[in-house]
Amino acid sequence: MKKITRRDLLRQSMVAAGTGIICTSARAVEVLDGATRTVVGPELNFPVLARERLAVASYPFRAVIDSPTNEDRDKTQPGMSLKDFATRVKTDFNVPGVEPLSAHFSSTEHRYLHEFRESIEKAGVHVVDIPVDNSSSYYDANPETRKKAVENGKKWIDVAAVVGSPSVRTSIAQAENAKPDVTVVAEQLKQLADYGASKNVVVNLENDNLISEDAFFLVKVLEKVKHPYLHALPDFCNSMGAGNEKFNYDAVSALFPLAYNICHVKDSEVGDGGKVFRVNLQRTFGILKASGYRGYCSMEWEGQGDSYAGTRFLIQAALENLG
Repeated sequence: MKKITRRDLLRQSMVAAGTGIICTSARAVEVLDGATRTVVGPELNFPVLARERLAVASYPFRAVIDSPTNEDRDKTQPGMSLKDFATRVKTDFNVPGVEPLSAHFSSTEHRYLHEFRESIEKAGVHVVDIPVDNSSSYYDANPETRKKAVENGKKWIDVAAVVGSPSVRTSIAQAENAKPDVTVVAEQLKQLADYGASKNVVVNLENDNLISEDAFFLVKVLEKVKHPYLHALPDFCNSMGAGNEKFNYDAVSALFPLAYNICHVKDSEVGDGGKVFRVNLQRTFGILKASGYRGYCSMEWEGQGDSYAGTRFLIQAALENLG
């Protein structure tokens, strides 16, 4: 992390205004040995143009992505590598961002990661976030299990730094021997956010389930940690799992003010028994804009039918609502 003077910020703002880029930052005050100092958070240059803010997540295409750790691969369908999928995002969807799921990487070795970054940058594509799944829980009763969760997060922060991703989303796995605990989770995520700061990689928390990742639980964790490298990742529809539309909009409204660089765009979610839950995209984008959010919007189609057609539908809706 580097210290930035008022003059530096003014100069950056002037440059940004001329290039169609918005410079944003996150800051916190840290007390060290009785003295306060400003901790400068991530400095990302977010595009202003709507299309340049868009990305496509690999998760909706999990059936066709070849990877040793992709348990959702459907061998009856033709497959492709994550690298091939990422380079096709520009040609198939005409957007520059990709959000590759951790399970879709063929390897985490440096050679593979460097090749991945070189190939997608050559295609005019960049990574906006890496959603990282975690089998160990941050609030498990066993401290060794909590340690494993943190170590897994650090590993993927290292991966993000190599491939040029500004952030990772770490999942808060459910524990069989403990209930979600704000204080315990905050202790682990403070460690992870500190490590992310050392690599200039943001850590994001997503409302991915209604137990360990309930939106209002995440808000409490984020407020407890208060770290410039720990933020929310609002998902448009994940909080609809209970079938309560008002709860979902309230959840999204609570998370967007705490978001920084990434959110998930979807208009539907398929629940148990194939039941489809839907949200109003125009209303949800209204919540996004009212919060002042300026980061990336990643298309994560979860509806029924073809993922390519669904993703194109979401992209069109995003362009109409962000424009």
